Amino acid sequence: MSLNMRLSKLFSKSNKQSQIGLCFRQHSIACCSVLDDGSINFNELAALDKNYSPALKSLSKDLSLSGQCHLVLSAQQSQIVQIDKPNIPNDELKEALKWQIKDLVSIEPNDMVLDYFDAPMTSGGIEKVHVVCASKAELSPYVEQLIDNGFSVKSISIEEFAFSSLVPQSDDAILLVCQQPNEEILLLIVKKNKLFFYRRLRGMANIASKSEEELSMSVVDALSLEIQRSTDYYERQLKQAPIRSIEVLIPMKNEAFLARKLAENAHVPVNIFTVPDAITHARDCSACFGASQLTHMEEL
Repeated sequence: MSLNMRLSKLFSKSNKQSQIGLCFRQHSIACCSVLDDGSINFNELAALDKNYSPALKSLSKDLSLSGQCHLVLSAQQSQIVQIDKPNIPNDELKEALKWQIKDLVSIEPNDMVLDYFDAPMTSGGIEKVHVVCASKAELSPYVEQLIDNGFSVKSISIEEFAFSSLVPQSDDAILLVCQQPNEEILLLIVKKNKLFFYRRLRGMANIASKSEEELSMSVVDALSLEIQRSTDYYERQLKQAPIRSIEVLIPMKNEAFLARKLAENAHVPVNIFTVPDAITHARDCSACFGASQLTHMEEL
């Protein structure tokens, strides 16, 4: 089962070109282009009132880019839910899932594009799946615009998978605390290149604006509590081996301070996540770089 959501074969072309990761954010599109010569460039294109068309037009007109695009939807564009896995053949599962989740999401089944990935077995032995969905009506104009401008839309995914693709292969579980600028904080648990757990935290999008004093007063304790809840669920409910480390990838001035304070409340090492050398100067664009690498991730 692929990690990525695909709209349809219509929206994909086979073409070995530059890899371009595009992250839709609330007020911009972050772009990472891995060019044929191996060079990597980063750009952020403004999007007023969540109108992304002018930004997408700039990719070819102003940046002279072409190649295969990997889109990462914002939290506002996608929804993800966990349900019991229906006992039906796999080739019928996607269509059935639309109706299984219709009362859990705000997208109508006939407007829904979705994919799913298997969840780890719970202590009760019930097989579950995570279903990721988005509105076809909202996404189609952007996909068609990219294709009209000569791009090939290779994959459509979400932040959780884009960040997960950055985590090196390891037999030990790693909890990644990550964020795109001004977006929600994500807690991800990745093991053997597979996403075992995800959680989107509300109310911390502006963490980068906090002073050390403000972080110490409330933010660190609140974040530590959510981390503890997540590790408890992973280890006790999913019956998984303990987390071995916590990695922090929150591009902000006080990132090192935040990691040190989290370490005071944790029982495992807390580190600043080491991004690939090519993007050390652009940690705020880590997700769109991860999107460009999604084709290299193992399938669930």
